[in-house]
Amino acid sequence: MTAIAMPAPDKDVIARRQEILRALQAIVPGEGVIHDEREMRAYETDALTAYRQLPLIVVLPQTVDQVSRVLKYCYDNNVKVVPRGAGTSLSGGALPLADGVLLSMMKFNQVLDVDFANRAAVVQPGVTNLGITRAVEHEGFYYAPDPSSQIACSIGGNIAENSGGVHCLKYGLTTNNVLGLEMVLINGEVVRLGGKHLDSEGYDLLALMTGSEGLLGVVTEVTVRILQKPETARALLIGFPTSEDGGRCVADIIGAGIIPGGMEMMDKLAIHAAEDFVHAGYPRDVEALLIVELDGPEGEVDLLIGRVEEIARTNQASHLRVSESEEERMTFWAGRKAAFPAVGRISPDYLCMDGTIPRRELPRVLARMRELSVKHGLAVANVFHAGDGNLHPLILYDANKPGELDAAEAFGADILKLCVEVGGVLTGEHGVGIEKRDLMSEMFTEEDLKQQQRVKCAFDEKHLLNPGKVFPVLNSCAELGKMHVHKGKLPFPDIPRF
Repeated sequence: MTAIAMPAPDKDVIARRQEILRALQAIVPGEGVIHDEREMRAYETDALTAYRQLPLIVVLPQTVDQVSRVLKYCYDNNVKVVPRGAGTSLSGGALPLADGVLLSMMKFNQVLDVDFANRAAVVQPGVTNLGITRAVEHEGFYYAPDPSSQIACSIGGNIAENSGGVHCLKYGLTTNNVLGLEMVLINGEVVRLGGKHLDSEGYDLLALMTGSEGLLGVVTEVTVRILQKPETARALLIGFPTSEDGGRCVADIIGAGIIPGGMEMMDKLAIHAAEDFVHAGYPRDVEALLIVELDGPEGEVDLLIGRVEEIARTNQASHLRVSESEEERMTFWAGRKAAFPAVGRISPDYLCMDGTIPRRELPRVLARMRELSVKHGLAVANVFHAGDGNLHPLILYDANKPGELDAAEAFGADILKLCVEVGGVLTGEHGVGIEKRDLMSEMFTEEDLKQQQRVKCAFDEKHLLNPGKVFPVLNSCAELGKMHVHKGKLPFPDIPRF
């Protein structure tokens, strides 16, 4: 059970479990409904494994009609629903509810259409991120967003969290690469947003859905942009005597007008863990390691490599190596891609944080994190998307030692508060979920949060979709709809009211 407060389970719904089970089995027959406690254990947590909760029932639909009927039944019978993809979320966004149906979309796993002429692919939400690239690479195309979990994470989950990856600096996050969606609302209505065309008229509901963390609807089909692979791609491995030197180098590269395909940074603890795990040839005698990838026409890449080398030396680089083959470039990235599991080999447990800061604040934030590490008595390994300031501190702890989980959470909260303090935000790509939910007031005012909840009410007035996530205090839609009267006067009295 999670220590984080969640909505109190509805005893009436739990008492009706057998009735709900029979109704869902009629909609999704065969093995599409899981209700045995042991079998449901696989769904009790996402990648934020410190928190666990068995769902009421698990449903695995295979058709849009089944999704629509399941949601319509839950809407009519006031049953909560938690949508779930591959379960790689690091913010507890897919944490089940004791009185809620967990709706797994992983049987929606087909690539439906590839349109090279329009540079688009239509896929179901259970297709893995890497699966899209695998489906188009034979023609020299790929899907640009590439989170470290791309071998496992689903494109539907990427949309829920607006995932990024090592190449998001130049090619954008999920929201910059999704062209259209088919989704089902909580009342069972099926709607389409966008398509293969560049832009849609009216409100940008497509961007609203991307990053909505399962609070607004359930995605059943996705149209994504695919890109041609660049003519040339080469990577530089640059080591620095201090993390501050590395941080300044990042800022100087961007300040020089150079936008790398990817720019990642690791500190000494992460470097050693990755090198021990992958043997990528990382230098061990540096405090910070920067991977800078440049892509495009061969002549342009050669020119930019020279400019980056010059900037690196100006910032006291003590190690500099340029990839001379595609195999070597991929080896450089192999260590970074495996950094999270690599750190898992040196600590019984870790919390992977996700905050974003202005690039210029990198040296200051890294220095402050070292102080916080001493304050909380826990080590931290830093791995982050340096180009866009998206930090992923890995806080090492042992859940079997009393108080260490609490200390890790307090450490993580201090890091996220620091991100906001220096002009950044609470999350870059992992989402809010339950992990950052109670810190939302650090970044937003009460009125800001209420305005966000009004959007939630427009899609889900009963608060049945993924409740307990994102909002620290969830107001009812009726409360949010009330008119504030101050000293007997309505606001803006000159506006006609109906």
